[in-house]
Amino acid sequence: MKLIIRNAKIIDPQSPFNNQTVDILIVDGFIEKIATSLANPENVEEVQLNHLHVSQGWFDSSVCLGEPGFEDRETIANGLLVAAKSGFTGIALQPNSFPIIDNQSQINFVKNKANGQATELFPIGALTKNTEGKDMAELFDMKQAGAIAFGDYNRSLDNANLLKIALQYTQDFDGLVIAFAQEEKIKGNGVVNEGVVSTRLGLKGIPNLAEELQIARNLFLLEYTGGKMHIPTISTAKSVALIQKAKAKGLQVSCSVSVHHLTMTDEKLDNFDTRYKVTPPLRTEADRQALISGILDNTIDMITTDHNPIDIEHKKMEFDTAKNGTIGLESAFCTLTKVLPLEKIIEKLTEGKTVFGIENSVIKEGAIANISLFNPEGKSTFTKTSILSKSKNSAFLGMETQGKAYGIINKGKLILA
Repeated sequence: MKLIIRNAKIIDPQSPFNNQTVDILIVDGFIEKIATSLANPENVEEVQLNHLHVSQGWFDSSVCLGEPGFEDRETIANGLLVAAKSGFTGIALQPNSFPIIDNQSQINFVKNKANGQATELFPIGALTKNTEGKDMAELFDMKQAGAIAFGDYNRSLDNANLLKIALQYTQDFDGLVIAFAQEEKIKGNGVVNEGVVSTRLGLKGIPNLAEELQIARNLFLLEYTGGKMHIPTISTAKSVALIQKAKAKGLQVSCSVSVHHLTMTDEKLDNFDTRYKVTPPLRTEADRQALISGILDNTIDMITTDHNPIDIEHKKMEFDTAKNGTIGLESAFCTLTKVLPLEKIIEKLTEGKTVFGIENSVIKEGAIANISLFNPEGKSTFTKTSILSKSKNSAFLGMETQGKAYGIINKGKLILA
């Protein structure tokens, strides 16, 4: 592949061309030349897009794709194409398929399914067998096969001793333990955030305490054992404060927040629309503002879409019984621009790779071309025509947006939306 990207503004603090508008020559998957203006005597393919910006390739730390077992919701091939057109050069695949990704053969299966795709797939192995929370899965074997971390998707590990052992065991091979935080007994039968909105709607609430108590316990365990822990999709102000204190102590803890928790609150629930039923639940405006602050002061390491396709049969039903989850790849960038500065968005969509041991590729001559293309300007509305996923359960439908993702260049391929 040979192509020239024309008039692209580079957003990459590690690049010598940061904040400069340049032409970029890419040859066989590598950046060969960057200059203010490049000649094209060989008449190679050119990419010219309105108000084009480029950055290091974006990485999403939590994506569900259904396959194997739930191909009606999403397939790996189409899911990776959606990710590419949404600006993501890499995704971490959650293990909540059927069968659960809890052994070496399942890791190999999903990696083989992703061969040849422009967006790279990095599998997360289940922490416990069948994500049942009883017995530890084959962590070392999965690490050898290519798993980048271990966690039970949206399932909190009640057995504190098992989490302690996992944190100790994974230190032998520099493994990363993902500890989702939600105390099940406190959550009970709750389906939304406990507060004014849940009371008004007559829906059972999930108090902030369900998340915060579990985070506090998990951080105590991490302080005792050492090792590395990632806490995904935090949602409350106190969760931010707890992690901030843990980092100040020097603990190796990282965390993420979802796009929908940064852009929405539980006020969205007034019409009992199950598109807004997610895990953890949408919280209050005070919590949302605290999450924004956590992004700005770098307490929160990364932003994830927490993309979770659900078939219509499990969403179009009574609120109490509908499945939790929203898709979010297509809407991520254009909704984040409404609440965060551009440079901070790019930072939180790229630097998470470091936490998972994935190498960043700086935009400079001689480097691998792992690049996201986007336009931060222009207002529109997110509609059904914007959805590329097989499942359509988007909480972002009807939301006013700004900018758009154009696509990616990665693995020697150009993918445009």
